[in-house]
Amino acid sequence: MLTVDYDKLGVRPGDRLLDLGCGFGRHAFEAARRGASVVALDAGPEEVAQVRGTLGAMVEAGELAADHPASAVQGDALALPFPDASFDRVIASEVLEHIPDDVAAMRELARVLRPGGTMAVTVPRCGPEAINWALSDEYHDTPGGHVRIYRRSTLERRLASTGLQPTGFHHAHGLHSPYWWLRCVVGPGNDTNRAVEAYHKVLVWDIVKAPFVTRAADRVLSPLIGKSLVLYLTKPQTAVAGVPETRPNVARGVPGRRGPAASKQGAAA
Repeated sequence: MLTVDYDKLGVRPGDRLLDLGCGFGRHAFEAARRGASVVALDAGPEEVAQVRGTLGAMVEAGELAADHPASAVQGDALALPFPDASFDRVIASEVLEHIPDDVAAMRELARVLRPGGTMAVTVPRCGPEAINWALSDEYHDTPGGHVRIYRRSTLERRLASTGLQPTGFHHAHGLHSPYWWLRCVVGPGNDTNRAVEAYHKVLVWDIVKAPFVTRAADRVLSPLIGKSLVLYLTKPQTAVAGVPETRPNVARGVPGRRGPAASKQGAAA
Protein backbone atom coordinates (compact mmCIF):
# COMPACT_ATOMS: atom_id res chain seq x y z
CA MET A 1 0.00 0.00 0.00
CA LEU A 2 1.46 3.30 -1.11
CA THR A 3 1.66 6.39 1.07
CA VAL A 4 2.81 8.79 -1.64
CA ASP A 5 0.57 9.97 -4.50
CA TYR A 6 2.73 9.52 -7.61
CA ASP A 7 0.61 11.87 -9.67
CA LYS A 8 1.16 14.67 -7.13
CA LEU A 9 4.86 13.85 -7.07
CA GLY A 10 4.90 13.99 -10.86
CA VAL A 11 6.61 10.67 -11.57
CA ARG A 12 7.03 10.06 -15.30
CA PRO A 13 8.77 7.39 -17.39
CA GLY A 14 12.50 8.05 -17.52
CA ASP A 15 12.63 10.03 -14.28
CA ARG A 16 15.55 9.35 -11.97
CA LEU A 17 14.01 8.55 -8.57
CA LEU A 18 15.59 7.97 -5.15
CA ASP A 19 13.60 6.02 -2.56
CA LEU A 20 15.41 6.90 0.68
CA GLY A 21 14.82 4.51 3.57
CA CYS A 22 13.12 2.16 1.12
CA GLY A 23 12.36 -0.58 3.65
CA PHE A 24 11.10 -3.56 1.67
CA GLY A 25 10.58 -1.49 -1.46
CA ARG A 26 6.87 -0.74 -1.93
CA HIS A 27 7.47 2.78 -3.28
CA ALA A 28 10.47 1.73 -5.37
CA PHE A 29 8.53 -1.06 -7.06
CA GLU A 30 5.66 1.22 -8.07
CA ALA A 31 8.08 3.83 -9.41
CA ALA A 32 9.83 1.15 -11.46
CA ARG A 33 6.48 -0.06 -12.84
CA ARG A 34 5.84 3.53 -13.95
CA GLY A 35 9.07 3.55 -15.91
CA ALA A 36 11.28 5.51 -13.53
CA SER A 37 14.98 4.79 -13.11
CA VAL A 38 14.97 3.84 -9.43
CA VAL A 39 17.60 3.70 -6.71
CA ALA A 40 16.19 2.16 -3.51
CA LEU A 41 18.47 2.97 -0.56
CA ASP A 42 18.30 1.69 3.01
CA ALA A 43 20.63 1.19 5.96
CA GLY A 44 19.45 -2.37 6.54
CA PRO A 45 21.18 -5.18 4.60
CA GLU A 46 18.15 -7.47 4.90
CA GLU A 47 15.88 -4.83 3.39
CA VAL A 48 18.29 -4.15 0.54
CA ALA A 49 18.68 -7.87 -0.19
CA GLN A 50 14.92 -8.39 -0.28
CA VAL A 51 14.36 -5.41 -2.58
CA ARG A 52 17.03 -6.73 -4.96
CA GLY A 53 15.35 -10.13 -4.92
CA THR A 54 11.93 -8.67 -5.64
CA LEU A 55 13.28 -6.54 -8.50
CA GLY A 56 14.78 -9.70 -9.97
CA ALA A 57 11.47 -11.51 -9.58
CA MET A 58 9.70 -8.62 -11.33
CA VAL A 59 12.07 -9.00 -14.27
CA GLU A 60 11.47 -12.76 -14.41
CA ALA A 61 7.69 -12.19 -14.28
CA GLY A 62 7.87 -9.72 -17.15
CA GLU A 63 6.82 -6.73 -15.02
CA LEU A 64 10.15 -5.05 -15.75
CA ALA A 65 12.48 -5.28 -18.71
CA ALA A 66 15.71 -7.16 -18.16
CA ASP A 67 17.70 -3.96 -18.65
CA HIS A 68 15.45 -1.80 -16.44
CA PRO A 69 17.65 0.66 -14.49
CA ALA A 70 16.42 -0.22 -10.99
CA SER A 71 18.81 -0.98 -8.14
CA ALA A 72 18.92 -1.32 -4.37
CA VAL A 73 21.91 -0.14 -2.33
CA GLN A 74 22.84 0.05 1.34
CA GLY A 75 23.83 3.49 2.63
CA ASP A 76 23.58 6.35 5.07
CA ALA A 77 21.03 9.18 4.85
CA LEU A 78 23.61 11.58 6.27
CA ALA A 79 26.16 10.88 3.53
CA LEU A 80 24.43 9.99 0.29
CA PRO A 81 26.88 8.63 -2.31
CA PHE A 82 25.48 10.67 -5.19
CA PRO A 83 26.57 13.94 -6.83
CA ASP A 84 24.48 17.10 -6.66
CA ALA A 85 21.23 17.11 -8.65
CA SER A 86 21.31 13.36 -9.33
CA PHE A 87 17.54 12.78 -9.14
CA ASP A 88 14.35 14.20 -10.64
CA ARG A 89 12.17 12.81 -7.82
CA VAL A 90 12.91 11.86 -4.24
CA ILE A 91 10.78 9.88 -1.77
CA ALA A 92 11.61 9.71 1.94
CA SER A 93 8.77 7.73 3.51
CA GLU A 94 8.62 7.13 7.29
CA VAL A 95 12.36 7.65 7.80
CA LEU A 96 13.10 11.14 9.19
CA GLU A 97 11.42 10.35 12.52
CA HIS A 98 14.16 7.75 13.08
CA ILE A 99 17.11 10.10 12.49
CA PRO A 100 18.47 12.22 15.37
CA ASP A 101 20.09 14.77 13.02
CA ASP A 102 17.11 15.07 10.72
CA VAL A 103 18.13 18.44 9.26
CA ALA A 104 21.43 16.95 8.07
CA ALA A 105 19.46 14.25 6.26
CA MET A 106 17.16 16.89 4.79
CA ARG A 107 20.18 18.78 3.45
CA GLU A 108 21.37 15.63 1.72
CA LEU A 109 17.93 15.07 0.20
CA ALA A 110 17.86 18.65 -1.08
CA ARG A 111 21.40 18.33 -2.43
CA VAL A 112 20.75 15.28 -4.60
CA LEU A 113 17.45 16.62 -5.98
CA ARG A 114 17.84 18.57 -9.22
CA PRO A 115 16.56 22.15 -9.48
CA GLY A 116 12.94 21.93 -10.54
CA GLY A 117 12.66 18.41 -9.13
CA THR A 118 10.02 17.26 -6.66
CA MET A 119 10.09 15.42 -3.36
CA ALA A 120 7.61 13.59 -1.12
CA VAL A 121 8.36 13.25 2.59
CA THR A 122 6.10 11.22 4.86
CA VAL A 123 6.20 11.01 8.65
CA PRO A 124 3.78 9.80 11.33
CA ARG A 125 1.03 12.37 11.83
CA CYS A 126 1.29 14.33 15.07
CA GLY A 127 -2.07 13.51 16.69
CA PRO A 128 -2.25 9.75 16.12
CA GLU A 129 1.46 9.41 16.89
CA ALA A 130 1.12 11.30 20.18
CA ILE A 131 -1.60 8.85 21.24
CA ASN A 132 0.75 5.94 20.48
CA TRP A 133 3.47 7.49 22.62
CA ALA A 134 1.01 8.13 25.47
CA LEU A 135 -0.27 4.56 25.38
CA SER A 136 3.07 2.78 25.18
CA ASP A 137 6.72 3.60 25.85
CA GLU A 138 7.67 0.38 24.09
CA TYR A 139 6.16 1.70 20.84
CA HIS A 140 8.91 4.27 20.33
CA ASP A 141 11.58 3.64 22.99
CA THR A 142 13.41 0.89 21.12
CA PRO A 143 16.73 0.81 19.22
CA GLY A 144 16.20 2.52 15.88
CA GLY A 145 12.74 3.68 16.95
CA HIS A 146 11.04 7.04 16.62
CA VAL A 147 12.93 9.90 18.25
CA ARG A 148 10.42 12.70 17.66
CA ILE A 149 6.87 13.61 16.72
CA TYR A 150 6.56 16.16 13.92
CA ARG A 151 4.08 18.96 13.71
CA ARG A 152 3.49 19.80 10.06
CA SER A 153 4.68 23.37 10.56
CA THR A 154 7.96 22.15 12.03
CA LEU A 155 8.56 19.67 9.23
CA GLU A 156 7.85 22.33 6.60
CA ARG A 157 10.13 24.85 8.32
CA ARG A 158 13.06 22.44 8.59
CA LEU A 159 12.78 21.33 4.98
CA ALA A 160 12.43 24.95 3.84
CA SER A 161 15.68 25.74 5.65
CA THR A 162 17.45 23.51 3.10
CA GLY A 163 16.03 25.45 0.15
CA LEU A 164 13.01 23.25 -0.57
CA GLN A 165 9.56 24.77 -1.05
CA PRO A 166 6.46 22.96 0.30
CA THR A 167 3.74 22.72 -2.33
CA GLY A 168 1.01 20.67 -0.64
CA PHE A 169 0.17 17.89 1.78
CA HIS A 170 -2.40 15.25 2.64
CA HIS A 171 -2.90 12.49 5.20
CA ALA A 172 -2.93 8.75 4.52
CA HIS A 173 -3.79 5.41 6.10
CA GLY A 174 -6.87 6.29 8.16
CA LEU A 175 -7.51 2.61 8.94
CA HIS A 176 -4.05 2.16 10.41
CA SER A 177 -4.20 4.58 13.36
CA PRO A 178 -6.79 2.57 15.36
CA TYR A 179 -4.81 -0.58 14.66
CA TRP A 180 -1.68 0.92 16.24
CA TRP A 181 -3.64 2.34 19.17
CA LEU A 182 -4.93 -1.18 19.80
CA ARG A 183 -1.42 -2.61 19.57
CA CYS A 184 -0.11 -0.03 21.99
CA VAL A 185 -2.86 -0.89 24.49
CA VAL A 186 -2.12 -4.64 24.45
CA GLY A 187 1.65 -4.19 23.93
CA PRO A 188 3.31 -3.52 20.55
CA GLY A 189 5.04 -6.90 20.64
CA ASN A 190 1.86 -8.84 21.36
CA ASP A 191 1.00 -10.23 17.93
CA THR A 192 -1.14 -13.08 19.30
CA ASN A 193 -3.87 -10.91 20.79
CA ARG A 194 -7.15 -11.91 19.10
CA ALA A 195 -8.31 -8.35 18.51
CA VAL A 196 -4.95 -7.45 16.96
CA GLU A 197 -5.03 -10.54 14.76
CA ALA A 198 -8.57 -9.76 13.60
CA TYR A 199 -7.75 -6.13 12.78
CA HIS A 200 -4.58 -7.20 10.98
CA LYS A 201 -6.64 -9.51 8.75
CA VAL A 202 -8.83 -6.55 7.83
CA LEU A 203 -5.76 -4.50 6.86
CA VAL A 204 -4.35 -7.35 4.78
CA TRP A 205 -7.75 -7.73 3.07
CA ASP A 206 -7.71 -4.02 2.32
CA ILE A 207 -4.16 -4.12 0.90
CA VAL A 208 -4.64 -7.26 -1.20
CA LYS A 209 -8.25 -6.92 -2.36
CA ALA A 210 -8.99 -3.16 -1.93
CA PRO A 211 -12.71 -3.78 -1.34
CA PHE A 212 -15.07 -0.82 -1.59
CA VAL A 213 -15.98 -0.88 2.11
CA THR A 214 -12.42 -0.52 3.41
CA ARG A 215 -11.35 1.90 0.66
CA ALA A 216 -14.36 4.11 1.41
CA ALA A 217 -13.66 3.97 5.15
CA ASP A 218 -10.03 4.89 4.58
CA ARG A 219 -10.97 7.89 2.43
CA VAL A 220 -13.27 9.16 5.18
CA LEU A 221 -10.84 8.49 8.04
CA SER A 222 -7.57 9.64 6.47
CA PRO A 223 -8.24 13.40 6.71
CA LEU A 224 -9.37 12.92 10.32
CA ILE A 225 -7.00 10.35 11.83
CA GLY A 226 -4.70 9.27 9.00
CA LYS A 227 -1.53 7.78 10.45
CA SER A 228 0.81 9.45 7.95
CA LEU A 229 1.43 13.05 6.96
CA VAL A 230 2.55 13.31 3.33
CA LEU A 231 4.32 16.55 2.39
CA TYR A 232 5.21 17.51 -1.20
CA LEU A 233 8.03 19.89 -2.04
CA THR A 234 9.97 21.26 -4.97
CA LYS A 235 13.51 22.53 -5.37
CA PRO A 236 13.56 26.00 -6.98
CA GLN A 237 15.36 26.47 -10.27
CA THR A 238 17.46 29.23 -8.66
CA ALA A 239 19.15 29.31 -5.25
CA VAL A 240 17.09 30.59 -2.32
CA ALA A 241 18.55 33.63 -0.55
CA GLY A 242 19.89 32.82 2.90
CA VAL A 243 20.20 29.08 2.25
CA PRO A 244 23.84 27.92 2.11
CA GLU A 245 24.92 25.98 -0.97
CA THR A 246 25.61 22.31 -0.25
CA ARG A 247 28.31 20.25 -1.86
CA PRO A 248 28.40 16.51 -2.57
CA ASN A 249 29.93 14.24 0.05
CA VAL A 250 30.99 11.75 -2.60
CA ALA A 251 31.93 12.67 -6.16
CA ARG A 252 30.80 9.37 -7.64
CA GLY A 253 27.66 7.29 -7.97
CA VAL A 254 25.30 7.14 -10.91
CA PRO A 255 21.60 6.51 -10.25
CA GLY A 256 20.57 3.15 -11.59
CA ARG A 257 24.06 1.63 -11.51
CA ARG A 258 25.76 -0.41 -8.86
CA GLY A 259 27.59 1.49 -6.17
CA PRO A 260 27.76 2.30 -2.45
CA ALA A 261 24.61 3.64 -0.93
CA ALA A 262 19.21 5.49 4.54
CA SER A 263 20.01 5.36 7.85
CA LYS A 264 16.83 4.88 9.87
CA GLN A 265 18.06 6.32 13.12
CA GLY A 266 15.68 8.51 14.51
CA ALA A 267 8.73 14.39 21.70
CA ALA A 268 7.11 16.56 19.44
CA ALA A 269 9.34 18.68 17.25
